[in-house]
Amino acid sequence: MATSSDAKKLSYEAARDELAEVVTALEAGGVSLEQSLKLWERGEELATICQEWLDGARAKLESIKPAQ
Repeated sequence: MATSSDAKKLSYEAARDELAEVVTALEAGGVSLEQSLKLWERGEELATICQEWLDGARAKLESIKPAQ
C-alpha cells in the first residue's frame, strides 16, 4: 500500500484499485482491530482521492459542455 504522503500523487485508477484491495482485506477479516482501523482510515483517504478525481472530471465536463 502507498503511504499517506504518496496519496496525492495517485491516479484515479491506482486509488480505486488500492481501495478495492482495502475493502477485500477488511471483508476477509483475520486482522487485528488496530490493523482494521488503519485499513479503514486508508480506505477513507482513497475514497476521498477518488471523489476528488471524479469531481474534477465532472467540473471539466461542465466547463466544456455547450450552453443550452
